[in-house]
Amino acid sequence: MNASASVTVSNPSGLHARPASELARLAGSLSSTVRLTSGDRTIDAASVLSVMGLAVQAGQTVTIECEGEQADQDLATVVEAFTNGLGEVHA
Repeated sequence: MNASASVTVSNPSGLHARPASELARLAGSLSSTVRLTSGDRTIDAASVLSVMGLAVQAGQTVTIECEGEQADQDLATVVEAFTNGLGEVHA
């Protein structure tokens, strides 16, 4: 089963080390395979270096894709994490 959604990155500094690490930690803990697409590049979201390598800036839209038995639930978890700033508090 696949599920996907697009989200806008709200972190003021984009997906730098701290939020990239939080995303990779979260993606690695889920039962689904989580991929992140920005432009024409798709990466495994469980790899902090791959997430940082996308160089996603604040205000950019990315697509999250989850593949697995719990894809819908896992997608909702990842979207919620993006909505909440991936562990960062911002004004």
